[in-house]
Amino acid sequence: MARSTRELRQRRHARIRRRLSGTAERPRVAVSRTNKHISAQIIDDVAGRTLAAASSVEAGLKGTSGGNIDGAKAVAGLLAQRAKDSHITTVVFDRGGFDYHGRVAAFADALRAAGLEF
Repeated sequence: MARSTRELRQRRHARIRRRLSGTAERPRVAVSRTNKHISAQIIDDVAGRTLAAASSVEAGLKGTSGGNIDGAKAVAGLLAQRAKDSHITTVVFDRGGFDYHGRVAAFADALRAAGLEF
C-alpha cells in the first residue's frame, strides 16, 4: 500500500524526535512549512513551554510571502530577534521531517547569520 507524503513526513519527524530534544540551556527550533507559509517555535521540551515563535501569517510580516526563500529568511530573522530578547543563543534545529533543502535550509542559514548557534 502506498503511503501518503504527509504520512512519510510524519514518520521521518518521529524518527528525528527520538534522538532530538530541547532543554532550557539548548531549546529546540521546530520548523513547520506549508505551500504558502512557514512558521517556527523555540521549545523547551523538558518544561513543555514555547519560549519564542514566529510565523509568516503575523501582522508584521504581511508584506512577505512565506512560500518562498525570502519569506523564510524574514521569519527566521524575526525568530532570531525574539530569541535574543529571551537570552537564547544556542539551539537544536528540528527540521520536522522536511528535506533540509530550499526554504528549510534558507531558514536555518538565516538563523545562523542572525547569531543563533546550532
